[in-house]
Amino acid sequence: MSNSTSVVEELLTAIPQLRPSLYFKTSLTALSHAMEDHVLAGAAQSLVIASFQQERFYLQEANRYLRIAELTDQVYVLSALGTSFVSRSDNYETIAFEADDALTQEWHLVVVGVNYTACLICRERSPEPVTKGSSLDQTRRFEGIWTQDPYVSQRAAALLLDRIAGYRPDLADKVAIARQQYLDPTLRPTDRLGGSGGPDPFTQRLVTYLQAGQYKLLKAYKAISAQERRERLVNSITSVVRQSLDANEIFSKAAQELGQALQVCRCLIYPCGATDATVMIAHQHLSGTAESLLGETWPLATNPLFDYIQDTKETIAIADTQGRESSFRQELDAIQPLIDRWQIQAWLLVPLTYQGRLVGLIELHQTQPYDWSEDDTALVDAIAAQLSVAIIQAEAYANLQDLNQQLAALDRTRANLIAITGHELRTPLSTIQVCLESLATEPDMPNELRQIMLQSALEDAERMRKLVQDFLTLSRLESGRVEWNLESLSIQECVDLALSSIHGSHDSAPAPTIKVKIPKQVPLVRADGEWLVEVLAKLLDNAQKFTPAKGKITIQVTRPSPTHLQVTVADTGRGIEPSRLHVVFDRFYQEEGALRRTTGGTGLGLAMCRQIVEGLGGTIWAESEGKDQGSQFHFTVPLAQGKLDGRSRSANPPKRQPATVPGNPSVLLDD
Repeated sequence: MSNSTSVVEELLTAIPQLRPSLYFKTSLTALSHAMEDHVLAGAAQSLVIASFQQERFYLQEANRYLRIAELTDQVYVLSALGTSFVSRSDNYETIAFEADDALTQEWHLVVVGVNYTACLICRERSPEPVTKGSSLDQTRRFEGIWTQDPYVSQRAAALLLDRIAGYRPDLADKVAIARQQYLDPTLRPTDRLGGSGGPDPFTQRLVTYLQAGQYKLLKAYKAISAQERRERLVNSITSVVRQSLDANEIFSKAAQELGQALQVCRCLIYPCGATDATVMIAHQHLSGTAESLLGETWPLATNPLFDYIQDTKETIAIADTQGRESSFRQELDAIQPLIDRWQIQAWLLVPLTYQGRLVGLIELHQTQPYDWSEDDTALVDAIAAQLSVAIIQAEAYANLQDLNQQLAALDRTRANLIAITGHELRTPLSTIQVCLESLATEPDMPNELRQIMLQSALEDAERMRKLVQDFLTLSRLESGRVEWNLESLSIQECVDLALSSIHGSHDSAPAPTIKVKIPKQVPLVRADGEWLVEVLAKLLDNAQKFTPAKGKITIQVTRPSPTHLQVTVADTGRGIEPSRLHVVFDRFYQEEGALRRTTGGTGLGLAMCRQIVEGLGGTIWAESEGKDQGSQFHFTVPLAQGKLDGRSRSANPPKRQPATVPGNPSVLLDD
């Protein structure tokens, strides 16, 4: 049979005056041995009933009960059923109970005799969580009664005899003899019933000494357990820091580990700086009824507690955010809506610092008041030290990645530079060399052919000069060594100068029609005229290269915002694949490839345009529907405040002077 009722509960119900006490296992072992020794030392027979939780505990005491059985025939031993413990009648009676019986959680010993009576009736309390690997068996705690009161002892014996008769009906006659011989039904309770007591002061002092020692030992074990927990958690996070340079992975692991170790409702870990107004919560541990903060924007600039941490770099521990006695009451009142919204009842904030600089924060939240212990703060401080290093390490790694990307870009630039300059310089040099060698070796060359040779050499020399000039100009722009001469300019004059420059630099070959659309009343712009004309000229030159003679180029000026004008150079030419629009302004970019071009050029023109426009305070971008769909290049330039063009020509013109071109039928003005 099996019984789910506790003997301790039955005894306390039968005698309500009893008050249970708390005992450690070591104390109960000493009491049990003292009671057994009384039986072994006495000459009179006694009723002895012992109940063990498990077979292994019984085996440790089996020899003692063999000796007791030689002195009395009323010995009953109960234990959980095991391989060597079964119900039988031998030197003494053994009673086996099932593993689900309430007796598996209890410890009983009752001795009822003529000269000595005592009982120990206890049940084990739920064990406190301990760190894996710690041997804390001796600190197991039991709650119950130890007394030498005859009435209490006989009532306890009666309860256990009832259990024995139920487990082993074959012992009914022997149990009846035990009741008749040792239990007095006329006995009444005394006025002084307590959880322990009796005429044995030595045993009482021994138990008191053992209890005090066990309390000290338990405290020491708790400290060791806390230290081991802290070291285990720190080692775990240290291992993650060593194995990964990804701050997100480290924070995610640390938030989960720390939140579980301290059993908090919410644990947040995030990087931040002293000037950050808000942060996005990306790493948290959540338990209980706490609401998730993942993805939420967490305020910093409006949080006085964050200001305090910025100034002091000290930990803030608040046991009750609603308590009026808190030393941070004024700061908490300022953020009460935030506290109420996220149900923060207890709050621990630990800064992550590196060389005196705030780099992040750990926040622990409880939805009920909670006193943060020194162990709690010491553990979080240890984790904070590791995470601070992780943040700096991740920043250094990110910077290293940026540097590697820059080095890779420089390497690609170097390769492109070698390829393009080799191609662009080799061709004109070859032409120049051939022409000069011909002139030198053919003194009888006709004048007409001599003139052609000289002209070809001059043209290729000019081509080389422009290539070198483009390299030098782009280098100045990218290194920031350009001094901008900003002034109020007429966009119409800049367009006119760019058109004159384009027509002056091209031969008489057929060219696409250029149409200009500029409103009559257009504000002046604030820019460097020479560089602005350079942008327009390069965009027009680029459009002419990729637009057939029957095509059309349009220059249009609009005002998309109160602060900027927008200039658009559109053509009906070859077009650009949409997937390549983001790279057309890169250095050395050529739609046809660096070494197989039909249009010439270095691929530096659009890169120079981007540097110039951005240096003047504008933006530049390209649009195209795809191959043979034409393209549009747009850029913006800041307005000169409060000034209109009006075609008055009152503004100072750009410094570059236009080339004199008599007549220009290919340019159409459209006001």
